[in-house]
Amino acid sequence: QVQLVESGGGLVQAGWSLRLSCAVSGNIFSADFMGWYRQAPGKQRDLVASITSGGTTNYVESVKGRFTISRDDAKNTVYLQMNKVKPEDTAVYYCYGVVNTAWGRNQYWGQGTQVTVSS
Repeated sequence: QVQLVESGGGLVQAGWSLRLSCAVSGNIFSADFMGWYRQAPGKQRDLVASITSGGTTNYVESVKGRFTISRDDAKNTVYLQMNKVKPEDTAVYYCYGVVNTAWGRNQYWGQGTQVTVSS
């Protein structure tokens, strides 16, 4: 069974830094597209940053220059380094991944980790 487990969320002050981690566990061959989404109360879940298996990254405009997504395929882990956080970054952050297993290629979501930024 494949699981995506996020960690690293918490309460921080505006301007501080935070690093989220997402570990992919289970009997997998590889992870392709990996992404971080976030959902604030009353809003839809939106893509924040993504990274392909080849290392190509993409960011939503509001986090460009502040957030960095990276991956360590040896550890089956994807990270989101969040610098200079703002109150509007407050949300539940979800890890998303397209993973290859013996049963095929499927997409998975993590359970989410809360990030709260105080002003």
